Amino acid sequence: MNNTSKQFAIYGAVFMALAVSLGAFGAHGLKAIVSKEMLVIYHTGVEYQFYHALGLFAVSFIASFQESTLVKRAGYFMIAGIVIFSGSLYAITLSGIKILGAITPIGGVSFIVAWILLVFSIKKI
Repeated sequence: MNNTSKQFAIYGAVFMALAVSLGAFGAHGLKAIVSKEMLVIYHTGVEYQFYHALGLFAVSFIASFQESTLVKRAGYFMIAGIVIFSGSLYAITLSGIKILGAITPIGGVSFIVAWILLVFSIKKI
């Protein structure tokens, strides 16, 4: 396992552990505190964090074949997407400040860019 592969496997595992923890917090801790609408928003953040934490394992796997700039960028865009997309949804839920949703699409675009970069990196293998 090369350094890039190991690095993104670690990121994937950390974000997965956080997703499980945040999901449990949402299911048990937030249920009595926030509205059902806010719980749906929060759950979307957890769901996308799960998907993209798994995506980081895909980045790690591909990096084990090819340690390229494209693969690294895909991983970093995935991380940025998790932080911006899911993070903004968590912040909206916990603060009630819906204007924070204005940055959520930036995270979504980061996810899309990450997957496109991954396609190009796979084509180079």
